[in-house]
Amino acid sequence: MRQIVLSLLVDNNPGVLARVAALFSRRGYNIDSITAGITNDPKYTRITVAVSGDNQILEQIRNQIAKLVEVRKIVELENNHSVCRELVLVKVMADKKEKQEIIAIADIFRAKVVDVAANSLMIELTGNQNKLDAFLNLMADFEVLEMVRTGITGLGRGVSTLN
Repeated sequence: MRQIVLSLLVDNNPGVLARVAALFSRRGYNIDSITAGITNDPKYTRITVAVSGDNQILEQIRNQIAKLVEVRKIVELENNHSVCRELVLVKVMADKKEKQEIIAIADIFRAKVVDVAANSLMIELTGNQNKLDAFLNLMADFEVLEMVRTGITGLGRGVSTLN
């Protein structure tokens, strides 16, 4: 089993994200992460999908996605030739002493404190999955009230583009 990240350029039509996601559920494939957003050209949406499987399953996924009418281009975002990132927001219960510890950990990871309340902090961190996982492992020593991850998004390096 290995994970790949696919970047899809699709027509910006209502329901296109639902059709892509439905393709996976109909075939019994699991989506590790999916993000979507408009591109610099409002006619198109970029969908980034992280999926896991053996080589045969991953090839079937590529082939099935390519059959969708709205899909204009599919590119695999390979580690050495792309930049992939994810955002996490973590709300942590913290007294005065714990706030200092949490802020020190956040500083090491170049995270930002985006909200401070009497008994809690909210931290924002952007990076690759390993960085986020390492940060969240350290936050497990505290009482995490809420946490949300955006999912992977990315672009190929250099001047080549999807459109």
